[in-house]
Amino acid sequence: MKKTLWTLALALAVPVAGCKKESKPAEGDKPAATAQPQVDLAALEKAAEKWVDEEFQPSTLTREQQLAEMKWFREAAAPFRGQTINVVSESIDTHVYESKTLAKAFSEITGINLKHDIIQEGDVIEKLQTQMQSGRSIYDMYVNDSDLIGTHVRYGHVVPLTDFMAGEGKDVTLPTLDIDDFMGKSFVTGPDGKMYQLPDQQFANLYWFRHDWFSRPDLRERFKKKYGYELGVPVNWSAYEDIADFFTNDVKEIDGVKVYGHMDYGKKDPSLGWRFTDAWLSMAGAGDKGLPNGKPVDEWGIRVEGCNPVGASVARGGDTNGPASVYALTKYIEWLKKYAPPQAAGMTFSEAGPVPGQGNVAQQIFWYTGFTAPLMKPGLSVVDEKGLPKWRMAPSPHGPYWEEGMKLGYQDTGSWTMLKSTPLERRKAAWLYAQFVVAKTTSLKKFLVGLTPIRDSDIRSEHVTKVADKLGGLVEFYRSPARVAWTPTGTNVPDYPKLAQLWWQNISLAVEGEKTPQEAMDTLATQMDDVLGRLERAGMKNCPPKLNEVKDAKFWFDAPGAPKPKLANEKPKGETVPYEQLLQAWKEGREK
Repeated sequence: MKKTLWTLALALAVPVAGCKKESKPAEGDKPAATAQPQVDLAALEKAAEKWVDEEFQPSTLTREQQLAEMKWFREAAAPFRGQTINVVSESIDTHVYESKTLAKAFSEITGINLKHDIIQEGDVIEKLQTQMQSGRSIYDMYVNDSDLIGTHVRYGHVVPLTDFMAGEGKDVTLPTLDIDDFMGKSFVTGPDGKMYQLPDQQFANLYWFRHDWFSRPDLRERFKKKYGYELGVPVNWSAYEDIADFFTNDVKEIDGVKVYGHMDYGKKDPSLGWRFTDAWLSMAGAGDKGLPNGKPVDEWGIRVEGCNPVGASVARGGDTNGPASVYALTKYIEWLKKYAPPQAAGMTFSEAGPVPGQGNVAQQIFWYTGFTAPLMKPGLSVVDEKGLPKWRMAPSPHGPYWEEGMKLGYQDTGSWTMLKSTPLERRKAAWLYAQFVVAKTTSLKKFLVGLTPIRDSDIRSEHVTKVADKLGGLVEFYRSPARVAWTPTGTNVPDYPKLAQLWWQNISLAVEGEKTPQEAMDTLATQMDDVLGRLERAGMKNCPPKLNEVKDAKFWFDAPGAPKPKLANEKPKGETVPYEQLLQAWKEGREK
């Protein structure tokens, strides 16, 4: 009955098909303005069958349901056939698959010529900013991190998709899109309750460790004898530090290879900023409770009152330079220098990601699951003879300032973003493609290729269950209730590009020893306040900054929540949990 109703809903939602020969619209806003060449609908229908049978498997849908979705796309695309639509995204495996495979499929199934460019993330942001500032349409749609949600809400250049789907884009919105099935829905929703972006891919930064080493009786016995508790998944930073010290300075060597208890990166580079803005401060315990982001103080240390940012420095009620934030930077530098391979300090994000696959790292506190695929390659020392990983991923440990109810980690959520400066008819055609690459017909296969899941129905499917043991805990994490504590940058950040560049420039000075962690964070907080002040004076369309007056730090430390005063003991006793116990909790619907 459900299958019948599902197919019927699609059939009722699409326009009645006309004759087999259709015409091509002109480029731009008015597609019906010029004479058009003929289109063979039978060929488009045959293409849909070919792609469903040969590429879009497995799927959570039946073949009949997949073909019904493809029929909807084919008929909804009729006014735009022959147009060339241009979209862009950053260079990760998921987007490469879209660019090389799904764009071709979309073109063959709909008759719209789709060009999906792949460029570096920084270049995506630059193109996006240029279009917003100039009003000149560069791309018809962008895959842009949801980290910019606060920017998009305030400047008013982005089309709220909630309005678009119910209004001018209703005729090109897939009836079976199923917005509630997207795990990152809350990440792309503004303070006004509207959805501004559509999740296309997501990956988290989790704790990574060598499960085979942690399971060795001899190492477990040595660890417990020294520290008084079991070697396992660290719950707090104290345990992580103990384990890092243990493998680096006690174990030292395994199977003739020098091993390290920690891995990270520290090169003066924009990616060093991501290392911190991607929730490192909240992992230590900076900011306030609240999901997806702390309220009123978020993981960047920015305080918001209502929807207006009022300051980043402690003097204005923020937490960017508070004790928890300074502690977070201090530990990052200490662990990098004491427990990581010597070359780590000179590496960037992309260079450091695959290093654990070389087989000499015991654990990594801040590891992006986007690197899962490179660490699964046959022949690596971290993969056994059956092709199963010797490593696992688990929730990241938290610092001493962290409290229940706070976010615990970061998720990158690349999301389709539509600008008002793009002509409406081109937006509609691009919106069709954006939905095509996240539709249930294509989403499961895309997940299996790129390992960046977006749909709850995919992650819980029977197909994914069959491959879960090859993915080192990725599936178990995304099926667990713990996943809600891993979120992107939120709406407190009013201008992500302007504020993000301040982080790596200041953090690098502390890494290189030119400033103390406190001095670096003080400068960062001051510069962030300066930017907020400039944005306040310049004005923003929605929820502009309104800086608080400067007050003595004690005023804010005495008030509830963040910023919190310095703890007398920043290293409580280490605490760990057996990995198998953690898995069982997730299977039972518990966080831990």
